[in-house]
Amino acid sequence: MSRTFPIRETILAGAIVVLLALIASRFAGFIAPSNLARVFNDTAPLIILALGQMVVILTRCIDLSVAANLALTGMAVAMINVAMPGLPIPIIIAIAIMLGAVMGAINGVLVWKLSIPPIVVTLGTMTIFRGIIFLISDGKWVNSHEMSPAFTGFPRAEILGLPVLSWVAIVTTLIFAVMMSRTPLGRSIFAVGGNPHAAVYTGIDVGRTQFQAFVISGALAGLTGYLWVARYAVAYVDIAGGFELEVVAACVIGGISIAGGVGSVGGAVLGAIFLGVVKNALPVVNISPFWQLAISGSAILIAVAFNASAGRKKGRIILKSAEVTS
Repeated sequence: MSRTFPIRETILAGAIVVLLALIASRFAGFIAPSNLARVFNDTAPLIILALGQMVVILTRCIDLSVAANLALTGMAVAMINVAMPGLPIPIIIAIAIMLGAVMGAINGVLVWKLSIPPIVVTLGTMTIFRGIIFLISDGKWVNSHEMSPAFTGFPRAEILGLPVLSWVAIVTTLIFAVMMSRTPLGRSIFAVGGNPHAAVYTGIDVGRTQFQAFVISGALAGLTGYLWVARYAVAYVDIAGGFELEVVAACVIGGISIAGGVGSVGGAVLGAIFLGVVKNALPVVNISPFWQLAISGSAILIAVAFNASAGRKKGRIILKSAEVTS
């Protein structure tokens, strides 16, 4: 399983390098270190969400409510900041993570205890979360002049030349790299996605593991909700509308198998970076940003077709080996 990851990641990293070279041929300033740092910072929310989505997909589920979770959490903490502008930022971040985790837990319980298909659950909660945003905000926006300087300034503050938002994405990536490779939870997630029936015989609770994956995804969505609203200094009902498509695309492009059990942290991050480069390059090469959805959708189809082809080839090799041994 792990031997296939470096190959996929190398191919994707090579594709990103080629893409940057093509863009640089039209606009050399795009690959300047300062601009690449800005591109990475723009992509940081997608990286964080893709890591949470990766965990869910690895367990043979999907979370289509991450963008709505982000929006609801972002609106909630923005309204809390307006009501209590002196509330310390660490407490606001803790509230955001907790709210996101609760919404993730709702998804997880419905999938675990009621055995409702994850795509149905998260489509439903996606709509519910968006509706709750309208109810608590009465359809009104929270604008920058209503937010405290500390609230909006935290994600933009720079450490060693990079904004805090970028550092959050980097630290999250490192934490997930350790979690997926060194902890029982990470091994359980791969086991559940790879073969849930075999996982049961090893003592792994499949439903509980899927529940934990949804909680992790929700917590990261909540964290991203604060970072997103604070960075752009605005909160409204339709914030991050359709962003769940980009999150799923980042995972699939990064080699995370929609059948579960196959994927890596590096792949999810590279998939997000690929989409981030494309998104930032479109205006540079005079292509309408509206093409981004078409590009994301095409990338998903190509990646799924590639994964399916690889899966069939692997199956043929296994069968061939079985024939030889028999």
